[in-house]
Amino acid sequence: MAERKNTEFDRAGGYAAPKGGIAVMREGTSRLRSLPIVLPGDEMPAHEVADAADKPYFTASEPDTRLYLGDCRDVLARLPDRGKVDLIFADPPFNWEVPYEGWKDGMPRDAYERFTYDWLDACIECLAPHGALWVNIPDDTAAEVVMHLKRRGLAMINWCVWHFRFGQCRDSSFIASKVHALYFVKDAKQRRWNPDAVLEPSDRASIYGDPRTMAKESNKGMRVPMDVWYGPYWGRIQGNNGERRHRHHNQIPEVYLERVILSCSNEGDLVLDPFCGSGTTATVARAWNRRAVTIEFSAGNAESAWERITEVGMVRKGASQGVSTAIAPKRRSLEVESVSDSSPAGRRRGPQATRSRGSR
Repeated sequence: MAERKNTEFDRAGGYAAPKGGIAVMREGTSRLRSLPIVLPGDEMPAHEVADAADKPYFTASEPDTRLYLGDCRDVLARLPDRGKVDLIFADPPFNWEVPYEGWKDGMPRDAYERFTYDWLDACIECLAPHGALWVNIPDDTAAEVVMHLKRRGLAMINWCVWHFRFGQCRDSSFIASKVHALYFVKDAKQRRWNPDAVLEPSDRASIYGDPRTMAKESNKGMRVPMDVWYGPYWGRIQGNNGERRHRHHNQIPEVYLERVILSCSNEGDLVLDPFCGSGTTATVARAWNRRAVTIEFSAGNAESAWERITEVGMVRKGASQGVSTAIAPKRRSLEVESVSDSSPAGRRRGPQATRSRGSR
C-alpha cells in the first residue's frame, strides 16, 4: 500500500509517527524477562563478591563526589547508594588487549561475557526505580549487552551511535568509526528526561530555511539530537586535544557525557560510573552540579582521574548544546531566471524552461 501523509492530528506541517519503538519495548519488557534467553557466558560461574573498601579512596563536597578503589563488582555490591542511583554511565574494558594498569584486558570470550553480565547486574541493583543505564560498547559485545538487559527487564529507549572520523586505518575491512551508546531504563514511564537541555538546530532551520520548523509553539528551529552523535569536539580524545589525560586509554569526549547527564538527570541527582578511567563522567557531573560516584581498579589511574575531577575540571562545558550538526551547507534562496527560447537549452526544454542560480 502506498505511503500517504497523515494529517489527522494537530501539528503544524509535520507527520504522524507510528506507535514507536519505546512504546513497543515497554509493552514487551515483562514478557522478555520470562523468556529462556540463553547467552554465551551463562555457563561460566558468576562472580563471588569479595571484600571491598567500605570507604571511598577520595572524597570531595559541593557537590558530593566519591571515588572508590577496587573491582566494581565488589564495590557496587556494598555501595551505600544501592537502589538510589539516578543515572549510570558505563564504559567498560572492551577486551581488546589494551595494556591497562593492573587489569588483564584479554579474557577468554566466555569469561569476558560473564564479567559483563556480572557488572551489569550489579549496576541494575544500584539503580533507583526511575534510573537510567547507559553502556558504551563496541560492535562485538553490543548484542550481548542488549539481550542481557532485556532479559533482566530493562526497557531500551535508544540504541545510539557515537561516530568519530578518526578511525584506525585498515584495508582488510571497512574502517571502524563508531561505538554504541545503549540507553536503558528500569521504567520508561518514570525515567528522567530533559530534552530541552540538549536541543540543537534542526536541518530544516540550518540548511533549508523551512518555515514549518518556525511554526512550532516552542523551541523554534531546534530539535532533540538524532541517535547518531558527531560534530565539533565529538572526535576521539588523543594527541594534543585539550581534554587529553596522557596516562589513560580510550578517553571519551566531554560532550558525550554532557549530553547523557543533562538529558537523563537533574541537578543534585546521583550519577555513577563503575569504570572511572580518566574521570570524564564524574568531571562532567560535578561541573553540572550532580553528585557523582565512580570506581577505579588502578590506584595510579584513580589519582590521575581525581586530579582532573577536582582540580582541572571540565574544559568544554556547554559545547554539546545548541550546535548544528548539519552535513550540508545552507542553501541559498532560489532565484529563477528564464532561459532564452532560442538558445540550445531553450530549444531542448521548451518555452517554459527555467534554471535556478546557486543550485549546483
